[in-house]
Amino acid sequence: MVGVHGVPEPHTGWTFLTSHARVLASIADDHNTRIRDIAARCRLTERAVQKIISDLEADGYLSHTRNGRTNQYRIDPDKVLRHPAEAGDGLTVASLLAMLVRDEADRRTTGEQAEGGS
Repeated sequence: MVGVHGVPEPHTGWTFLTSHARVLASIADDHNTRIRDIAARCRLTERAVQKIISDLEADGYLSHTRNGRTNQYRIDPDKVLRHPAEAGDGLTVASLLAMLVRDEADRRTTGEQAEGGS
């Protein structure tokens, strides 16, 4: 739900994915996406998304190129995940995104089929 001034209402309780993973998956789905759209999709504020993008860029997971008024993002798929439990196994951003982006695509396809689409 969206609260006052279009700011998403905060989530209470724990979740399986971090906001960083959600933002990265959103960018993987559309490399030209706007911060506003990422924020809406991830139920975060635009300011939070900007901070997360800054974190991801500072650690080399993400870079961007300015293209007119928009950004085009590039994800380093070979970068190893940060947490020692994943890093020790050599799990990469590509392996994480393969699960997250495929799941999102599957949900879209299932939703289209339920609505009578192809």
